[in-house]
Amino acid sequence: MFDNGSVEYEPDRSRRNIVRGFGGLVVASIVAGLLVATSLAPIAAVTGVTARDGLDAFDALPSDISLGDTAQRNTIYATRDGQYVKIAEVFDQNREDLAWDEVSQFLKDAAVAGEDHRYYEHGAVDPKSLARAAFGYFTNTGDSGGSTIAMQLVKNIRVHESQQLPSEEEREAAYVEAIDKSPTRKVQEIRLAIALEKKYTKEEILLGYLNVAGFGRATYGVEAAAERYFSSSAKDLTLAQSASLIATVQTPDSFNLGDPANYPKNQTRRDLILNNMLEYGHITQEQHDEAIATPIESYVKLSEPTQGCLYASDAQFFCDYVVKKVPFLTALGATEEERNANWKRGGYEIYTSLDLNQQDVAQAQLNARAPADEARFDLGAAAVAMQPGTGKILVMAQNKSYNNTPQATAAQTSINFNTDNAMGGSNGFQTGSTYKIFTLVDWLKAGHTVRESVNGNERVIPANQFKCDGVPGVGEAFDVGNDTSGEGGNQTVLSATARSVNGAFASMAQKLDLCEIRDVAVSMGVHRADGTELKPNPSSILGTNEIAPLTMAAAVATISAGGVYCAPTAIDRIVDTLGKDLGGEAPQCAQAIEPNIAATAAYALEGVFTNGTAVSANPRDGIAIMGKTGTTDGSHQNWLIGSTTKVALAVWVGNIKGNPAKITTKNPAGEQSLRRITIARNNGANIKFIVFEEMLKAFNANPAYAGAEDFPAPDPALVSGRGKVAPRADSD
Repeated sequence: MFDNGSVEYEPDRSRRNIVRGFGGLVVASIVAGLLVATSLAPIAAVTGVTARDGLDAFDALPSDISLGDTAQRNTIYATRDGQYVKIAEVFDQNREDLAWDEVSQFLKDAAVAGEDHRYYEHGAVDPKSLARAAFGYFTNTGDSGGSTIAMQLVKNIRVHESQQLPSEEEREAAYVEAIDKSPTRKVQEIRLAIALEKKYTKEEILLGYLNVAGFGRATYGVEAAAERYFSSSAKDLTLAQSASLIATVQTPDSFNLGDPANYPKNQTRRDLILNNMLEYGHITQEQHDEAIATPIESYVKLSEPTQGCLYASDAQFFCDYVVKKVPFLTALGATEEERNANWKRGGYEIYTSLDLNQQDVAQAQLNARAPADEARFDLGAAAVAMQPGTGKILVMAQNKSYNNTPQATAAQTSINFNTDNAMGGSNGFQTGSTYKIFTLVDWLKAGHTVRESVNGNERVIPANQFKCDGVPGVGEAFDVGNDTSGEGGNQTVLSATARSVNGAFASMAQKLDLCEIRDVAVSMGVHRADGTELKPNPSSILGTNEIAPLTMAAAVATISAGGVYCAPTAIDRIVDTLGKDLGGEAPQCAQAIEPNIAATAAYALEGVFTNGTAVSANPRDGIAIMGKTGTTDGSHQNWLIGSTTKVALAVWVGNIKGNPAKITTKNPAGEQSLRRITIARNNGANIKFIVFEEMLKAFNANPAYAGAEDFPAPDPALVSGRGKVAPRADSD
């Protein structure tokens, strides 16, 4: 330790070989000479240093720097009453650019008085301050600052740029370089500051500084800071608030107003800035005295955080889904790395297809009918709606609220039940008999008719009675049971579809090929939620594959859209910081099944709502609807999918953990059938019907979705029981 008067300190290791005393003066003179040689100030008498080599090296330093390239907020919008409204802000750094007239004059004056009071008198560099800072740095006898507002802006821009790099290692290295206090960094800063002064006016540089400066707690720029600490805008800040805000910038971690423990430090710096503002003529004595007398706690009014989908005003899971789509949005860049980097830089406005009016209906129904805090077992419920023929997602709701923090309760989750694992963390749910729509479509593709009679009896079918890619199956026999007694016997496919008779669909599958049924499902966009391939075993025809509700909604929409499958999309358009429309998710549609097949399948599936298993979910408002119910063994998972020509819906209600473990003393085996339990005064198995009906009624009553038509007439050759089975087009 060294004794420097009354101050005891340990010198910085990087300075041990620097000549002290007069040597420091020489170095300070060199810095000042550099300023002279580059025409920064008329102080040639201070030094005689004009070395050509030094100037050449200085001129060779990078000088490409611009305003407006720093990170900003991304804003996500949905529609309400036909108008776009903001639902969330997602950003890496909380920041919003303002124009000159959107910033309080008090803030502008406080920045100049507190950070660079000769700002309008010098160029990019203040030679007096820099020479004094150089002397202090090399002698350890004083302040090593000396940065002008232009130089501070350079540092802030470089800090922001460092955080846009793709890897953590790159970001850390660039950040350390950006905040380095060495003479080398200072000279680089000077070079870039000169470039800024040549390119922009004093007002533009000061505004850039105010828009980018850090104010603690991941808050950047005066607008975000005004919102965060005062629940106000930068344009409306008082003198005392303005001085307090500028007091934060030198040491944002310990001077910010987010913690009352910081108030004393902030007030000391605030009052110094106010004194400077008075001395330099920015404010009157009366204004000064009033601000000095104002306690900080009287004007701090913290706003709740708004960053991320956790703080979305509505549709939090949909917000999360949109964010997870970023790596795949070609409008944001040519590669995944570029898209992620551009999103991180921010400034995008994301306009989505979600309809908040309809979202509210679905959410209210799920909240009322499937309480998130159900204590007897882990009750989950989800509802999704999309537009046939386009794939636009209109609703994405679930019973548990969104929380992606470790503090999430049992009634909260970060898992999106409506989507795949890759897009929301869910591995999907067994679909039950909703999967029968693919056997029906394949039945029609093979030339069979809906009035053809099949055996609907319960029975055990040997594995070799089924084939996949023409190869007979091996292994255990398929024990087919019906849902209720009395469903068996010979019956038409039309009747079996309406009543969802398992034995009948097993008979249909015996005449088909399990791999071809799977391929029909794949052509209609179906895939397992965990990313693995669909399993084409005999039991799969009854819905044993775990699939996401969004996937099943898209599949049933394929039938109502005349056989055209459209992949689900969420983003209509993206607008960048310059107001340029980058487009959105292009529709990805293809003719999956022939129109006559789709029309005949719709004809059969209408019976599910007119005289079948989903009669209670039919709004009976004169609008044609078709679809399919689904219930797994033990009624642990309950489904209803359906579609008009305007909207397709999927509702799932079930046990999140599948077939549950032991849950009550009265139920030691853990068999918690939704059919045997009352939830919110309704039988658990009926929740899907109630939610579906209320959602569909709201859609049908909404003028935006008016004009739903009847489905096209079925193909007569595929309806009549007298038709002859035609060979497959793809068969030998």
